[in-house]
Amino acid sequence: MKANFMIAATAALGLLAGCAGQVEPQYPPKELQATAGTTTTETLWHEQVGDGLGLGGYPLSPAQDGDVIFAADQHGLVRALDADSGEPRWTTELSAGASSGLTAVAGRVYLGTRNGEVLALDQADGEVLWRTRVSSEVLAAPQANRELLVVQAVDGKVTALDRESGAERWVYSTSRPSLTLRSTGTPRVIDQVTFAGLANGRLVTLDNRVGQPLWERRIATPEGRSEIERLVDLAGQPVLTQDGRLFVTSYNGRLMALKATTGETLWSRDVSSYRTPVLVGDFLFVVDEASHLLALNAGNGEELWRLEALEGRELTDPAFADGRLVVGDFEGYVHFIDAREGTLVGRTEIDGSGISVRPLTDGRRVYALADDGSLEALELQP
Repeated sequence: MKANFMIAATAALGLLAGCAGQVEPQYPPKELQATAGTTTTETLWHEQVGDGLGLGGYPLSPAQDGDVIFAADQHGLVRALDADSGEPRWTTELSAGASSGLTAVAGRVYLGTRNGEVLALDQADGEVLWRTRVSSEVLAAPQANRELLVVQAVDGKVTALDRESGAERWVYSTSRPSLTLRSTGTPRVIDQVTFAGLANGRLVTLDNRVGQPLWERRIATPEGRSEIERLVDLAGQPVLTQDGRLFVTSYNGRLMALKATTGETLWSRDVSSYRTPVLVGDFLFVVDEASHLLALNAGNGEELWRLEALEGRELTDPAFADGRLVVGDFEGYVHFIDAREGTLVGRTEIDGSGISVRPLTDGRRVYALADDGSLEALELQP
């Protein structure tokens, strides 16, 4: 086996167990404290999606398009469920295990598989419309614009496929460190360009016509003696605003705001994160490597509040629903945080297997997928 090993994010955070004994985690999980209790939930429905994420912890985040939720398990079972009732619309079993999050748009569902294929399924009945092999396994959800489907594989290559046919349009390759997090950045794709975060700590903007770089910017610089200390993956997805600002996280690096057209730095903070932020109005919310939840002024990077009560609980990427932030944790709880005040206002348990992928949110509803495949639809009260 080549030296291009990849390790899970938890290992990078100090949770490796060696032959000499159990290694203490860098951030031991805090005991849960009582919440304000002002947010409760009503379970609308509960369905099982196969065997879930599996021991490999594949990031099989579900997707929603209109009134249908699409979800998959590690073996390649894909289900379409009515968002209101949970009633199955269809179930498809693929010939290979699923490995990426799902993307549902314009009548199709896109996902990657463990054997390095990208598939397009018909939203109406689950029929496989096309499949294309890319350079290696796909963990990041494929991203679409009007013409292209852009995929970032674990070997670092970014491939653009024709969205209708699956034909390859272009491939962008770059150098990759010998040790990386077991994840890849998820590209941000618009019609003209693709913004891709790389494992070497750089952000690149690619011309969607030919796949050539327009500009490249270093977000994180490798430092430290060990390879783990020198991890600088951009494992989240860049957040793009309508006025042309980019917000980018990096592991062992910085949280940066950039001009999308040039890569010019608007502001930066020393925040280590492998999670995708969420932007709501002028507030930027991010989960750092310690599972602290931060609220920042998106205009200047000023910290507005910080919640440390969930430290070490391996929080998911944050989502937003009706004035509240929503995160899952390693014990299978979903936590609700007042977005303005940064206080815990509610909590519910989904399943003890844990929650590793960002909950879906739809107005006052939250759809949480547990690691064992339990999918629960919740409505926020009040």
